[in-house]
Amino acid sequence: MYKFVSMAQHNRLGKEGEAQACAYLQTKGYAILHTNWRFRRNELDIVAATAHELVVVEMKTRSENCVQAPQEAVDMPKIKRTVAAADVYVRKFDVLLPVRFDIVTVIKTEAGYRIEHIDNAFYSPVW
Repeated sequence: MYKFVSMAQHNRLGKEGEAQACAYLQTKGYAILHTNWRFRRNELDIVAATAHELVVVEMKTRSENCVQAPQEAVDMPKIKRTVAAADVYVRKFDVLLPVRFDIVTVIKTEAGYRIEHIDNAFYSPVW
């Protein structure tokens, strides 16, 4: 049985998931450069860096009773928007590092959070 989740609850869950993902990435040695960076109508959820790469992270947070795996929500239109925004980001901030696209999923459970990090989850599509 699924229960109705209000927009406020949904937004709160997303913010909690983003905070969990940032903390997780920091424990792995990533420097968080920006969260929710916007260019026009496109957004980069998390922009992080390692010593050798700029990592653009698409975040998906769900409760444990979700029907679809969170990463399945990252479809081709979303990938194209993310890559386009990352291109603007790289040019705006004169980033000279290679760019990698990851997905971090956060599932809220009764016991806490379950985090999955998918390195190189997608590549820039050929235009």
